Amino acid sequence: SQDTALSIFPDLRVNYKDSVFLSLPDGLGWNAVNRNGWKIGPLAKVRFGRQESNGGSPFLVTGGSEALRGFGDVNLAGEFGGFVQKGFASGKLRLRAELRQGVGGHDGLIADTNFIYSSRSADMKWLYSAGLRATWADSDFTNVYFGVSPEQSAAAGLPAFRTGSGLVSAGLSASLTRPLGRFGKDGAVTLFTSADRLGDVVADSTLIRERGDRNQVSVGLSYAYRFSWD
Repeated sequence: SQDTALSIFPDLRVNYKDSVFLSLPDGLGWNAVNRNGWKIGPLAKVRFGRQESNGGSPFLVTGGSEALRGFGDVNLAGEFGGFVQKGFASGKLRLRAELRQGVGGHDGLIADTNFIYSSRSADMKWLYSAGLRATWADSDFTNVYFGVSPEQSAAAGLPAFRTGSGLVSAGLSASLTRPLGRFGKDGAVTLFTSADRLGDVVADSTLIRERGDRNQVSVGLSYAYRFSWD
């Protein structure tokens, strides 16, 4: 999109003994292998739908885009697959790869890779992280979100375009967290940002060239509170 939007996103996370994890961003997964810095297991995620009226998700508060008028809505999709993660340097460095098959809103194959460095300041008052990431997908995925079918072409007034398989996007992400109260007992505030550039396989689409932007930036602020049951 060339436009900006504001969303409020609920992020409830549940973890059980560094074995099972559940959250909206990370999905539902199980560390079936969890030793010597390796974590390997099955994974299921949800990709929320897209609304043609405003280009947004169910969490959109204001803003959005009218560039998708005539494209129709994209329904919610489930994505099922697995992940492999390797930690280095006492866990400060993590390399993670995921492979997932979509069902519902799209039936494509997606692969995500992330290389993340995380640590804390010398006075222990700040936590920070920075990473590189990339997403690859097949044409069944890219055409749902970036392609222009003949029917969409007639309704939206854009030349038809069929996308291929390959690199969808690559970019950088970073976050800075300040725990509140002694030992973070009052929660934590995090500032996060990311910058991504779309790959040619989708950026060449007439939708992106005429109504979008291959460079995408996001900035966010979150408050988190963590608790546990003994």
